[in-house]
Amino acid sequence: MSTCATASEAQDEPLAGTAASARTWLLIEQPGPWGAKALTQSRLDPGLGRALEAAAGAHGGRVALIRRPGRHADCSPTARHRVFLARTVPGDSWVRTAVLSGSDSLEALRDIDFAAVDAPEASGKDTAAALRGAPWEPYAGDPLALVCTNGKRDRCCALRGRPLAAELAASGGANVWEITHIGGHRFAPTLLVLPHGYAYGRLGAAVVKGVLDAVRDGRVTLDGCRGRSAWDRPGQAAELAVRERTGEARADALSVTAVETAAPADTTALTHTAALAADGADGARWRVTVAHTDGRRWRVRLAETADGPPLPASCGAAPVRSVRFDVEECVQEAAVAGAARG
Repeated sequence: MSTCATASEAQDEPLAGTAASARTWLLIEQPGPWGAKALTQSRLDPGLGRALEAAAGAHGGRVALIRRPGRHADCSPTARHRVFLARTVPGDSWVRTAVLSGSDSLEALRDIDFAAVDAPEASGKDTAAALRGAPWEPYAGDPLALVCTNGKRDRCCALRGRPLAAELAASGGANVWEITHIGGHRFAPTLLVLPHGYAYGRLGAAVVKGVLDAVRDGRVTLDGCRGRSAWDRPGQAAELAVRERTGEARADALSVTAVETAAPADTTALTHTAALAADGADGARWRVTVAHTDGRRWRVRLAETADGPPLPASCGAAPVRSVRFDVEECVQEAAVAGAARG
């Protein structure tokens, strides 16, 4: 049976630079069935789902539903909901959690100040002030392993994701949840790991366990890595290129400090989405600066080009051009004087 995942595998579509971009993730436990648009097609109040999605999206965040691996009958409303809020920016990565009792208690999530969570210095608010309403507390448990399993959105996520989630949950050593959507159905099984926010694809349980072991030590592994969600997609590809060339594995050692398009000249410093609209995916070039906590910096030049025949982004979707990021240049620049050592 041909699916979006098998078609992507057959073409050996690259994974680097394919993670969803989100500096903040709000995860809401909602058992039972999920529709294709789970925030408005589940037992979660659809008005609340729309409001949270809009509030988070306006400030670089995403909202998703989660549930424990297993069977998901259309059961009665849930009495209690575990929620997580995570920030994935290097040097300021954290996870907060709370338990909310009853469906009405989820209304407290409307009080989250997503603007302050995304830009605490600009807002003048600390994390406690930004997280109003719910009884948030720091999360210090095992890494959060979030496996996309929503078959109503794409069958590959169910066919490949649910077995992975079940095996990881049975083996222990991680806090495993099914999640509604993290993007990239064709790379199923897809996985988001918090607190650092790296996404992975096409990995079996044995390799994922190695990924989770590394996360406990504050490290990132490159096998199957799609990128860190804190960055735009060119930034993701550039960071992974620097890691591959230097062997740097510490998750918070590298940051993307600048992303500019190199062609055409009049789109310099546009966002990834805006630059593609101006230039088209085929032929776009990017200049990305990646900085190390010890003061080293790299200038990475990427070419974003169409690669091979069109592929469906998800099962049943019309085929579109697949794009890849090719590293044309990765040059270390002089260290910044007085930079912090790390």
